[in-house]
Amino acid sequence: MTQPAHLHADRLFPASEPARSIARELYPAVKDLPIVSPHGHTDPSWFAQNGRFSNPTALFLTPDHYVLRMLRSRGLDYDDLGIPRKDGKPVETDGRAAWRLFAQHYHLFAGTPSKTWIDHSLHWAFGIDEELSPATADRIYDAIDAALATPRLLPRAILDSADVEVIATTEFALDPLTHHQAMEGEGLIGRVRTTYRPDDVTDPSRPAIIENLEKFAELTGEDVARWDGLINAHRKRREYFRRFGAVATDHGVPTANTADLPRVEKQALLDKVLSGRHDASDAELFRAQMLTEMALLSVEDGMVMQIHAGSRRNTDPALFAERGTDLGADIPRTTDYVGGLDALLSRCGNEPNLRLILFGLDETTYARELAPMAGYWSSLMIGPPWWFHDSPQGIRRYFDQVVETAGFYNLAGFNDDTRALLSIPARHDVWRREVCHFLGNWVAEHRLTRSSAEDIARHLSYQAAKDAYKIA
Repeated sequence: MTQPAHLHADRLFPASEPARSIARELYPAVKDLPIVSPHGHTDPSWFAQNGRFSNPTALFLTPDHYVLRMLRSRGLDYDDLGIPRKDGKPVETDGRAAWRLFAQHYHLFAGTPSKTWIDHSLHWAFGIDEELSPATADRIYDAIDAALATPRLLPRAILDSADVEVIATTEFALDPLTHHQAMEGEGLIGRVRTTYRPDDVTDPSRPAIIENLEKFAELTGEDVARWDGLINAHRKRREYFRRFGAVATDHGVPTANTADLPRVEKQALLDKVLSGRHDASDAELFRAQMLTEMALLSVEDGMVMQIHAGSRRNTDPALFAERGTDLGADIPRTTDYVGGLDALLSRCGNEPNLRLILFGLDETTYARELAPMAGYWSSLMIGPPWWFHDSPQGIRRYFDQVVETAGFYNLAGFNDDTRALLSIPARHDVWRREVCHFLGNWVAEHRLTRSSAEDIARHLSYQAAKDAYKIA
């Protein structure tokens, strides 16, 4: 019987000898290292409440925008997949019916990282090696559903089984962190950490920006109509987030543009936003100034600053109006990091307490901009491939373009950036295999010694993320 592709011993390893042999020898030393997941979007209520997942669809389908966007691209209706609507109109509530529809179209995922992650998860968590299809849909659904009723598939048990040492969720500035408060009482803070994402009060393109800033003022007791008061409100919230383990901030911005305006111009810009008189160019300038302000606060408090730039979000206005954000309609765009970050780096790029991790969707910037920048600025590190490029081929392109200029130790290791809990061990396994793939080739070409490759493989698979995010 042919072994399933996701179980093959040589999966993702080089095709030629001796590189494949070297990669296979490197892999055992890294495959079982603890997982450090310092940036992601799993639901904190999973860990706080530790309740069972309701059904297989809630685990694999509805939280995963990678899966949803592919199904929508072939004309499937989100109502039939059980995705809630803002207007409260009924959608499919039978998880099995949505699962059957998913299985019927599973062939669409051939060649995508989504299939790699799902196949790995089915085997790792449930021992399922059958291919998902209309013929196997009910059998696989029943096997998953039965396992979900057992203690070993509760969220905290999954963290234990995957040997997740640290996992970070991501919450907006106005989030009360209710679930993290509950976890604090159980001693889970440290293993499960929050991350400060202030986009809800730093992005004037959001329809509720004025209301959000008013809530921000109430929450912090600061006069956010004054620029100094606004910055102090962020200072207070960052301190509050650190109480619940936060070591990093995250900024999802359409461009990497930064600014360093005089005080009077900053106040005038804030006045425009609060009065609702701002336009798209004002919104871009406000975001740009706030990135510099966040960097200055990172110099103060040492929080690692992550910039996820280059996504044009919610590009389908009908989907956004109907169901909301993060449902697959975000599209990459070109990004200028050298020009965009000039103001920020000129202001504080040489500060020893600043750690800035850059993520991008524009792969043309890897060799041209990101690697040279990280290869010079001590404050900069390159984040792992993000989103569409968190894949075997994407990781290969990344290493090929950044290592020769930035080296290995200006890379921030790996973070899975996922909303799907069971994809975490799958994604880390792909990364670790690709690390060994790359290093195996370099050892075979006598560009690295075997001992150096062993050290680098362990570093990139585990320690790099802890170092980059200052996790003790």
